[in-house]
Amino acid sequence: MAHSRIHIIATGGTIAGEADPASGGVRYTAGVRSVDTLIAAVPGLAEVADISAEQILALDSKDITPADWLLILTCARSSLADPAIDGLVILHGTDTMEETAYFLHLSLPAGKPVVLTGAMRPADHPQADGPANLLAAVRLAADDTAQDKGVLVVMNQTPHAARWLGKARTTGLEAFESSRPWHDARPDGRFHEVDVSALPRVNILPGYAGAPAELIDACVAAGARGLVLALTGHGSVPAAWLPALRRAKEDGVAILRASRCAGPVIHNANADDDAQGWLTAGDLPPPKARIALMLALAGNGSGDTLHAHLPEL
Repeated sequence: MAHSRIHIIATGGTIAGEADPASGGVRYTAGVRSVDTLIAAVPGLAEVADISAEQILALDSKDITPADWLLILTCARSSLADPAIDGLVILHGTDTMEETAYFLHLSLPAGKPVVLTGAMRPADHPQADGPANLLAAVRLAADDTAQDKGVLVVMNQTPHAARWLGKARTTGLEAFESSRPWHDARPDGRFHEVDVSALPRVNILPGYAGAPAELIDACVAAGARGLVLALTGHGSVPAAWLPALRRAKEDGVAILRASRCAGPVIHNANADDDAQGWLTAGDLPPPKARIALMLALAGNGSGDTLHAHLPEL
């Protein structure tokens, strides 16, 4: 029986990390080991699928940038377009894994499985979780049930959907949680035809007691084309922010209300969004709302077209 062919794209992360001996194992350096070394540590892979691999980055995911997302997207689109490849696994650090996964969820076509995975322990840890996660990710990518689910993530050998996934804890193998089961996942890919050469700057501004409005002006002066407001409660906008937000809108900056709480932020609830020309995030957390807004702006969205692109993301 012929195996599925699964292509692995490596970007670094803890899964490829090694401990710093001087720290007594408390600290480690991410992205040290090559993808070939990681594959060799999981001999059972050959029994699951035919594997090909490429190393495109070797980063700690805290250092991932939008430019890196575009590189990953280019490689992923190329791999998925190859008729010989049945599915894709992307090795990634955990700090921003949910962001990269959601970016790809919106910008890759539906169909072939795409699965991100990583590790909470470095590769040289005596109880490293990377090999088991890699094996589970390849198994999922080779499984017909992962077709047309959008981008998925495997952590602690457990599948998650990119749309509902979040890193909930700083340590431990059960660091990731989802608000809904992965079987409910559906593909999105609404920006899969957007030819993105650069992503516009979108900043996240946190709402907290006494948060200064000057940060809004500073972001606009630095070239932001969009602002995601990570506000308190149901996306409550401080009164002191209103003049600066009006100036930002007059400069053509898109404003999107989100919450630092679990959503949703409902359009025209708790604020007159239509009158102000503001967008709302629904139940998307601010980092994911930022990604959706970046892609909508990259697709030359503005005004009403932005609103049409963003509901129910």
